[in-house]
Amino acid sequence: MVGVQSKPKKVTAARFSRAEIRHLEMLLQEGKDLFDPNFHQKLANEFNRPPGRAENKAIQVQQVQRWFLNRLKLHKVEAVTSPTSSKEMSSDENGEKISEVEMEFEARSCRDHAWYDVSTFLAHKVLSSGEVEVRVRFVGFGPDEDEWVNVRKAVRERSVPMESSECWKLKEGDLLLCFREKDEAANYFDAHVAGIERKMHDIRGCRCIFLMRYDHDQNEERVHLSRLCRRP
Repeated sequence: MVGVQSKPKKVTAARFSRAEIRHLEMLLQEGKDLFDPNFHQKLANEFNRPPGRAENKAIQVQQVQRWFLNRLKLHKVEAVTSPTSSKEMSSDENGEKISEVEMEFEARSCRDHAWYDVSTFLAHKVLSSGEVEVRVRFVGFGPDEDEWVNVRKAVRERSVPMESSECWKLKEGDLLLCFREKDEAANYFDAHVAGIERKMHDIRGCRCIFLMRYDHDQNEERVHLSRLCRRP
């Protein structure tokens, strides 16, 4: 993880597509079978059905379960609190702030500049400058990898994978999140589109090539759309 190249690489969990999120929201509104493990497994199988996801980007049944639990937590909190923010927090016995709602967020590690999915917001503090920092736990990592990150600069709503039908929207200069594999690490980094080679789409979807320039080290790489995410 985060800044340690000697450890076996851990790939961030697969992300729901826009279409999948819309489907989950519809099911949530219907309120049927939300706590049935068989229902969660059926949904995961549906999302992973060919010609959808590659094996290493498959949606896990635990992700489906967590999505429904998080949304239901949010609705419960909203019902008894004023509508202030989806990141509403309550004090623990030490005066720190503990997250009551686990939404879909990502945070940038100060150790390697990569963005990781947030599992939990553990606490927050206000610096003398007035800036707010939160302590986050990243999905797939333990307490030893928790970090304090700046809310304004390094926390945002989770990016979602690009879909083939959105290819035409991209242009040079756009800021995206790009999946990068290098030196036994596999992470998501901010990157700008430096060039686009348009190609005809086929049954597999978008075949265009995007030249991406990573913000943290200015290295460039040619990638397909499947490795790109954008802000919701």
